[in-house]
Amino acid sequence: MAGKNKTVFFCNNCGYESSKWMGQCPGCRQWNTFTEEVVARSGKGSSARSARDVETVTLNSVSVEKEDRKTTHIKELDRVLGGGLVAGSLTLVGGDPGIGKSTLLLQVCRNLSSDGIKVLYISGEESVKQIKLRAARIGDFNDNMLLLCENTLSVIEETIKKIKPEVVVIDSIQTMYDEEISSAPGSVSQVREATNVFMQTAKGMNISIFIVGHVTKEGTVAGPRVLEHMVDTVLYFEGENHASYRILRSVKNRFGSTNEIGVFKMEETGLSEVANPSEFMLTGKPKGAPGSIVSCSLEGTRPILIEIQALVCQSNFGIPRRQCTGTDINRVNLLMAVLEKRLGMQLGGCDAYVNIAGGIKIGEPAIDLGIALAVISSFKNKAIDDKIVAVGEIGLSGEIRTVSMIAVRINEVRKLGFDTVIVPKVCMDDLKDIKDIKIIPVSNIQDISSLEL
Repeated sequence: MAGKNKTVFFCNNCGYESSKWMGQCPGCRQWNTFTEEVVARSGKGSSARSARDVETVTLNSVSVEKEDRKTTHIKELDRVLGGGLVAGSLTLVGGDPGIGKSTLLLQVCRNLSSDGIKVLYISGEESVKQIKLRAARIGDFNDNMLLLCENTLSVIEETIKKIKPEVVVIDSIQTMYDEEISSAPGSVSQVREATNVFMQTAKGMNISIFIVGHVTKEGTVAGPRVLEHMVDTVLYFEGENHASYRILRSVKNRFGSTNEIGVFKMEETGLSEVANPSEFMLTGKPKGAPGSIVSCSLEGTRPILIEIQALVCQSNFGIPRRQCTGTDINRVNLLMAVLEKRLGMQLGGCDAYVNIAGGIKIGEPAIDLGIALAVISSFKNKAIDDKIVAVGEIGLSGEIRTVSMIAVRINEVRKLGFDTVIVPKVCMDDLKDIKDIKIIPVSNIQDISSLEL
């Protein structure tokens, strides 16, 4: 006799699970986000498998070979994936609506199908004609590209077993529906069950599966956090809808390095690659403008030059206004406090605005030195030489601390035509072989104020 269905409460915002309803979620601190759901499946007997059916192996008997990767013919995507698409992998692609997730995956499907790979594109949101209209902008497709508009999980699972494609795209995971679960599509139970089915399908049939995930207003994939734990790779699309560029960032990758990024540009025919992101980000940089300097950030293994802009002016209010775009405002407040304490700069009565040009978001502390120099330049209304790049982390005592992979950053700076770079003095041992560029070592913030920039 089947037992009584189990009822639990899930937070719609973060996926926190509780046995009773609560007004405020302990996980994300949001109010009135709990919904009641039945998680027990009806009509299911006990599993036929037992411990007698499972065999253990010794670690030494396992042979490790390099993964057989399929190239997507999109170099920026292959970089983020770790060198290509791994067979049997489950990849989650998240991003804001209209950011370009479906467009990029259609381009991937077109490239793979052109190589003779059977691809199945499953949409739970659009009709076949809608997909055709979007695909017409990208180019011509051959008969290896198959379409299925369906959101019933059991039908999709049987179709994949029948067709046996090598690559599957699920657009999107929030529209998939299991008839044996009573909750609505997009709920925590439905998303978790659908992801589990696709994970078993990918591993059991050695199929590479992409699943598209909607994001919340905070920028994280909607649904339970276990969704990101179950998949092999998590990719996030970043960028503003009104901006031409898009950044694809890897936040989890079992087959490559994390925090890799790929830069794309939205055009009429779809997403095109940006081969030189540093040059792209510095396009339109003003010359001889106070409060502007170039710094070098490291995204995964890729160095990217960015322009840091600062505007410091006297405040007309009792409490000065501080605003940041592209970096952490708390970090900027910390750096301004260091400048006040260590250099005696009277910034307490000044409004300060800091911007990372191009709209890219940078969280690396290696741009601290660039932010400090931009603030000093704007405060003194004195322009910094356009050929100077500043890299370094600043501590509370005013010391300039080391940054990782400094030689890689210097090579990128030199390649873009800059002739001077300011670096932490403690990094000089790693730069003995660097030639053809002037290197200025600094050990503390006082050294900065004495430089004639």
